[in-house]
Amino acid sequence: MGLDGTQGRQTEQTRRAVGLPPQRALPFDLAAWAAEPRPEAAPGVFRLGHTPGDPQRAEDAAVPAGPLLLRAALNLVVACIVFLYGRELCLWALRQLGVGAGLGSGQRDLVALAVNVVVLVAVVRFFGRMGRWTEVFRRYVRPVLARTVTHEAPAAEQESAEAPGTTGRSGPADPWQDVRAAAPAAAHRLDAEPVGDVDYVRIRRAWETVLAEPDLLPAFAEQVDARGAAACSHPSEARDLPGRTARHDLLTRQVRLGTAQDVVKNPETHRSAGFALDPDLLGTSLLAVGPAGTGKTARLARPVAEALCLQALSGAACAVVIGAAEADLGPDAWYDVVIAPGDPASPYGLDLYGAAADPEEASARLADALLPEELAARAETSRTALQQVVGPFHAAYGRYPGVRELRALLAGDADAAATLRKALRASGAPAGHEADLLHRERQHGRADDPGTLLADRLALLDRPVFAGCFADGPGARPAFAMRALDHPLRVRIKLPERSHPEVARMLSRLVVAQFVQAAGAREERSLFAGLVVDDASAAVDARTVRGLQRMRGANAGALLVLRTLVDLPEALRAPLFGAVGCRMAFPGIAPWDGRLFSEAWGTHLVTETAVTHTPDTSGGVVRKTGRAARKALSGTTPQTESVTTRDVERHRWSPSDLAHALPSGHAVISLTTVAGDQVPPVLVDLRD
Repeated sequence: MGLDGTQGRQTEQTRRAVGLPPQRALPFDLAAWAAEPRPEAAPGVFRLGHTPGDPQRAEDAAVPAGPLLLRAALNLVVACIVFLYGRELCLWALRQLGVGAGLGSGQRDLVALAVNVVVLVAVVRFFGRMGRWTEVFRRYVRPVLARTVTHEAPAAEQESAEAPGTTGRSGPADPWQDVRAAAPAAAHRLDAEPVGDVDYVRIRRAWETVLAEPDLLPAFAEQVDARGAAACSHPSEARDLPGRTARHDLLTRQVRLGTAQDVVKNPETHRSAGFALDPDLLGTSLLAVGPAGTGKTARLARPVAEALCLQALSGAACAVVIGAAEADLGPDAWYDVVIAPGDPASPYGLDLYGAAADPEEASARLADALLPEELAARAETSRTALQQVVGPFHAAYGRYPGVRELRALLAGDADAAATLRKALRASGAPAGHEADLLHRERQHGRADDPGTLLADRLALLDRPVFAGCFADGPGARPAFAMRALDHPLRVRIKLPERSHPEVARMLSRLVVAQFVQAAGAREERSLFAGLVVDDASAAVDARTVRGLQRMRGANAGALLVLRTLVDLPEALRAPLFGAVGCRMAFPGIAPWDGRLFSEAWGTHLVTETAVTHTPDTSGGVVRKTGRAARKALSGTTPQTESVTTRDVERHRWSPSDLAHALPSGHAVISLTTVAGDQVPPVLVDLRD
């Protein structure tokens, strides 16, 4: 932003040092970190230590040294001449007007001095601007003065030399200033302990609650006095994540992903600035597309998962992270709940119904997850068949059926149906449930019976390797249900993609559908509900696409990662692009994928210059004879050159650019905030 390449890299290094996690900037200077400037910036700009750029300074910095010094010298010479003759002209004009006729010599000297000052200021302002004297001073004069006069390092080097705990301002601020005024003992206890960024944000959130409800002040003071920096901690008692790698600013809830490149295609507000995501952007959901090996997991999914987990520890978010068991989405220590179907060591299971209060809705979600994409046409009849079984079972027993029980009822097992019918009569359930059972029994054996299809799909889950994973029978593990999104939980779901790929696809569809449903139905929406899906190729259906749009108003959002849009049904591709607010393309995407990105990002006006060469036929006999002689000697025909400049509409990023021109380690991303502010596509270096 307003800096040349070298200075931009130095500034980014300084910002990076300030934004390091506390484990890597020991000792962590809380006061300096909290007082570090975070100016308002465009969406996607990493605000910690950000310096808004000056477009004029950026233009000056782009001028090479030779032309810059030559123009400055020429303007200096002209300025001196204009000053000498201009002051004489002004004094002559004053004498002609009779100014100073009755003044003494001392007063006339003051008038002459005033004229000199006015002319000098005008000359310096006019010719200094044309000659870019400010840029010359910044590049060459200030470093010399800093070394020879003040014996201090130049500003750029001084910034780089500053420790991460210094602000470069008037001094570190008191991070507990308002707490100290109301609870001095609590502030004194916090001063005596090392406090990390997660601790600070978590305690600040608790303090904001105290400000809203002053009656909680004694409890807050007692908690801080007893536990110090561990006060108001997360239920897991964790105060940080082991092995943090990304750069975070928890005060603004941003995670830095890279650096926006200083190229013409990028908006001026983002050039050379750090690029970051926050809940205000993730709340509109982000779709990222790129082939394997382009860094989608390591440079996007993992940092976002890390940020959501840190925000959960500070009491500001809940996170659900879905991916293959071998995907690098952080160690298990990052999460409170780890669900690994097929792994005997997995401590938690998964509630297939998401603990939904409505059996009809729970059945519909499960039916959609069970059906493969090629059988989506039978979705409606499958939902009805499942509802005809789940509803009566829930009415009879007050719970949802397990995998084996549900499979038996759908397959038409006579004993299972008779037992359920007796339980219905004993419970006094409405007669409509028994009618549903009778209708289900009449459908059994028909060629188009969806119950048989569903039973076959459930057979994939009714395997010994998944025993206890889905809250089915004795020995079942504690089941995680999506109703827990009201709490700052960190959940990791490891899908068995290698050993049981079809089960992984079914569970991916089920969990994403449950998340979308639960996020929109939450009563407590102060927590940001974040979903990260490392491979969403099997997780997206029409209901999910509609749910993504509703999540914007529910303080929730999703990060969906795809290898290619071809993995989705064609009917879902355009609606998915319309449902998400942020879109990200990685290098090497297919041209047909790039076409959707290009169309979504639209066009803009660019200035196009066309040069036309035509044979020169002007002039009289002498000029024509000269041209004929020149052609005979050189073998070339003299031509005239005409230049035409016009504004034309061009794609911001063409499919060919996205498919072939993106360098490795980069990505192009467009942003939309929950409030509707938009940022055109930005080229980002994810390695920096």
